Amino acid sequence: MMLTRFNPTRELTGIQREINRLFEDFFGDSFERGLEKAWGPAVDITEDGKNIYLKADLPGMNQKDIKVSVEDDVLTISGERKSEREEKKEGKFYRLERVYGQFCRSFTLPDNVDSSKITAEYKDGVLTLTIPRTEEKKSKAIEIEVK
Repeated sequence: MMLTRFNPTRELTGIQREINRLFEDFFGDSFERGLEKAWGPAVDITEDGKNIYLKADLPGMNQKDIKVSVEDDVLTISGERKSEREEKKEGKFYRLERVYGQFCRSFTLPDNVDSSKITAEYKDGVLTLTIPRTEEKKSKAIEIEVK
């Protein structure tokens, strides 16, 4: 009688391969295209007294695909990460985990910033906005006589 080593994962690997094949056959390309959806970049906001700094993770994007605007004291960062699948018409993708598509993040600015002097720099996949602070407006208390 010949002894063979039992490998418990052999059966599981075969089952996983079959399930993956079933998903590919059923969903086809539409399953992978489903990864093109709205997403939002991770953002850090810090300050040092003179400025507020907003850093947004936007790896793999082109500078021309990023838009920064301010309207009614609302700062908006928007853009689109284009899918490499559209760029590479040949070849086969085995796994698509990165998210593509349009994004939009908005932030309400405090009263004591100068939105006309905001600067933006995109370097190494990180968008850094520098938002200069202005002097705090001192509130003035007025007493009103009740008649």
